[in-house]
Amino acid sequence: MSKCTKNILEALEIARRLTILADEGEAAAQDNSCIVLYSVIRDSAYKIRHQAEQERDVHIARGVWDEEVTSSDRGPMSRA
Repeated sequence: MSKCTKNILEALEIARRLTILADEGEAAAQDNSCIVLYSVIRDSAYKIRHQAEQERDVHIARGVWDEEVTSSDRGPMSRA
């Protein structure tokens, strides 16, 4: 697997983990400032995921996405 493909998949994984953190944090939040923090984390996760998905799709279209990466490996938060 190329370094570029690996990095894009890692970015998708980080976004997934940030989303889980935001969910768990909001569930345990005791005040509004905590909720604001987890909202920022969730927003960042969505932005990271969106950008990584766009980059993945560009690489697929250009034919530079690693062949050994199957459709199930397109990312843990993929809409595809």
